[in-house]
Amino acid sequence: CEAALIRARWPEGFVCPHCGHRHGYGFRHGKNAVWQCSACPHQTSLRSGTLMAHSRLSLRTWMLAIYLITQSKTNIAALALRRQLGISWKAAWLLKHKIMEAMRQREAHRPLSAEVRVDGAYLGGERRGGKRGRGSENKVAFVAAVELHDGHPWRVRFDPVVSFSQAELVLWAARALTGPSHVTSDGLA
Repeated sequence: CEAALIRARWPEGFVCPHCGHRHGYGFRHGKNAVWQCSACPHQTSLRSGTLMAHSRLSLRTWMLAIYLITQSKTNIAALALRRQLGISWKAAWLLKHKIMEAMRQREAHRPLSAEVRVDGAYLGGERRGGKRGRGSENKVAFVAAVELHDGHPWRVRFDPVVSFSQAELVLWAARALTGPSHVTSDGLA
């Protein structure tokens, strides 16, 4: 796990996060691998600056959790993650939400392109009174979009919108789509 993280973090060798110098030497401080820059006295650990920083969980636990969360077709529950990893429920819940937030942040600024399927949907429970169906104040409108490659889903976005008006959808398209795209929807005006 440590070797995989080193390759992912510094694919062309160590780079000091403080001064950008490309040479340093590594040593162990307890169980942690630490690098010190040759140009400045800055020391950095493998986990610093990542979502794993300040965590007492092992890299193996983090990597297994990332695998389980990203490979689950249905959302894995924190209780199931706890059983798989052998950690407390609170640690599993926090670990799951940290990984999911990192995934959300990474995808938030990556627009879809090529062949894209789009549909509008509402999310929310039922409450007594008020308007039912489309336009209900009890529900949140969002756009669901999936990017397809060779007919298979590649990436997906779920973005909340104020309404399904043309002006709102034009703003959404400017944020969520890029390049030459062929967009297909259900034909909602």
